[in-house]
Amino acid sequence: MPRADQRDYERLARIARRRRVELGLALNDVNAKAGGLSNRTWQRVEKGLQIRETNYVKIDGLLRWAPGSCLGVLDGRDPVPVEGMENPDASGVQKSPLPQEIVDREALDTVQLALIATAKGTPAEEIREMSERVVRDLRERGLL
Repeated sequence: MPRADQRDYERLARIARRRRVELGLALNDVNAKAGGLSNRTWQRVEKGLQIRETNYVKIDGLLRWAPGSCLGVLDGRDPVPVEGMENPDASGVQKSPLPQEIVDREALDTVQLALIATAKGTPAEEIREMSERVVRDLRERGLL
């Protein structure tokens, strides 16, 4: 953890509070639990108090910052927002900067190779159909 003094924690408190308000998040038990924290832990951050290092990444997720942003703020850097996420519940997930077609193609190739390695004797057309179905299901669930 970076060597932080009280001013660093106060800076994080100001930046985190501003971001929470910007996102329209209430500082309550429901939102804290959604991020895997207690409301008290979240309040400590906004009061400029230290929390366990492992909890800072949870604050990052709640505030839709890239992992490590809170620790970066304590070290004098600015947080890195993760914008454009369609699913706010997936706060620990960053969207790929790659075009969707490339992501789909890579996923399809990976699934096909796994099927070829494990489903010996399965016809090529069946492997292709299963691979396409897996990629389609993953895309529908927002995982691709």
